[in-house]
Amino acid sequence: MVQLKARWLDIASMVLSALCVVHCVALPFIVAGMPFLGAFTDADWVHQSLVIMAVPLSLWAIYATNAWRRWPVSIPMAAGLIFLAAAAFIPALHDVEAVLSVLGALMIAAAHGANYLSQRPVHVHSTTCAHGAD
Repeated sequence: MVQLKARWLDIASMVLSALCVVHCVALPFIVAGMPFLGAFTDADWVHQSLVIMAVPLSLWAIYATNAWRRWPVSIPMAAGLIFLAAAAFIPALHDVEAVLSVLGALMIAAAHGANYLSQRPVHVHSTTCAHGAD
């Protein structure tokens, strides 16, 4: 049960990271055609809310699978969370906010993807498996 919950945490975290990337990349183009949505592109609360959701969910997923012990997962995860938090909460970085947010979200998604893939069972070919060990 713990493995199943941890896998879903990684999936949820990857989805949240993808939504962050879509927000940062696609929303400005969508809003360009719809001026009444313009308030959401530069609203600090939107970015801060996404970070406030992403950090605990990501940390929970990494903790639940003990992935924090594996450098290929923990380093990009930590860097991505730092990039996201810096972009959302440090006003001096406003000019590079979109770049930091997209990089951070991609790093988080990659870390969760690596963690998700590392949790899959390994199949060893043998004479007992359905397709044989030809």
